[in-house]
Amino acid sequence: MELGLSGRKAIVTGASRGIGRAIARALADEGCDLGICARGAEGLEQAVKDLEGRGARVFSRALDVGDGDALRGFVADAAAALGGLDILVPNPSSGGGDGEDAWRATFEIDLMGSVRSVEAALPHLSASDAPAVVFIGTTAAVETFVGPTAYNALKAAVVVHSNGLSQALSGQAIRVNTVSPGPILFEDGPWDQARQHMPEFYESTLADIPFGRMGTAEEVANAVVFLASPAASFITGAHLVVDGGFTKRVNF
Repeated sequence: MELGLSGRKAIVTGASRGIGRAIARALADEGCDLGICARGAEGLEQAVKDLEGRGARVFSRALDVGDGDALRGFVADAAAALGGLDILVPNPSSGGGDGEDAWRATFEIDLMGSVRSVEAALPHLSASDAPAVVFIGTTAAVETFVGPTAYNALKAAVVVHSNGLSQALSGQAIRVNTVSPGPILFEDGPWDQARQHMPEFYESTLADIPFGRMGTAEEVANAVVFLASPAASFITGAHLVVDGGFTKRVNF
């Protein structure tokens, strides 16, 4: 399938590792130029080299997505450096945790990082002939998992916000969708850490996945790239779960 992404301009936040990096790679392989950011400068530098090796032109900046001014400045500067913006993928997460500090961090990074990214990108997306936003959710937002956590609740808010934006921005032909990964295994990621340090929890989760394995970052990236592409031109307000059947709810 021809996705129609060659020459497009995309921003992926939190793109130095894991799912974010896989999304950036997949977009680069389809011919996109990229603006990427992450908190760690070293990992970001490695990502830039990887993406440039795939033929992409890359604008990068190390920053904390929870810093609203820094995030807005990055989006504006990336769009200017790339010569426009067609695709936005707000990706990073605080990783959750317990206590009020975890709630505040998750609010600023997972929820407000997504909200602010879109607000900053709107003037640039409005000028595109195929604008798209793809939020990254989680299956923990749609089905009870582990317990009442900031990550679950505020990622659910991201999914709801995405749906509202899909309606509000349809008049500008800006498509807005969400991809929610289930358990995804990548090096040094949360499920790799669980495998090493909480093997019983890891194995019990694995047993709940009908496919008998956890997903890969690349499998999530493939879903994101399709929804971001002109090939998905009549899809907006969708919530695509990528979990190998891990969630058991019925979707009507």
